[in-house]
Amino acid sequence: MKGNLLLAKILTILGSVLVLVPVLLPFYFGFESLFTGRGFSLDYMLPVFLSLVALVGGLLLVWACVLAKTGRKFVIWSFAAVVFFLAFSQLMSVWLGLASGRVAEGGWQMNVVAALLVFYWAALALLGAAGIRLWFLLRNKGSHQAA
Repeated sequence: MKGNLLLAKILTILGSVLVLVPVLLPFYFGFESLFTGRGFSLDYMLPVFLSLVALVGGLLLVWACVLAKTGRKFVIWSFAAVVFFLAFSQLMSVWLGLASGRVAEGGWQMNVVAALLVFYWAALALLGAAGIRLWFLLRNKGSHQAA
C-alpha cells in the first residue's frame, strides 16, 4: 500500500504540473511582453495548442486518485469537463464554419467558440485545483499511515 501511495503522489505532482502549464503559460507570456514594452498580449489559444499536455496530465491525475482511493469525484468530474469543453469548442468551430474559413473571425460564431474556450480554460484551472487538493489529501493520508 505504501508503494501505491508513493506512486500516487508522484503521479499527482506530475499531473498537476502538466495541467497547470497550459493554464498559466499564457499569463507568463502576456506579462513578459508587457514588461518588454510590447504591451499585454494574452494568447487565448495557447491552452488549446497545449491540450495534449493537459490531457496527459489529467489522465495522470485520474490514475493517481484511483490508486489512492481518494478525491475521485472532484478529479474525474473536472477532467470530464475539460474533455467536454475542449471537444465541444472544436466541434462548434467546425460546425459554425470558423475552422474551414467559411465564416470570418469576429462574428457571433467567434464569440460562441471563444466562450467555450474560456470554459475549457476554467475547467483546466479547476482540474489543476483538483490536483493540488489531491496532493494535500495524499499528504494527509501518508501522515496518518505513518502514525
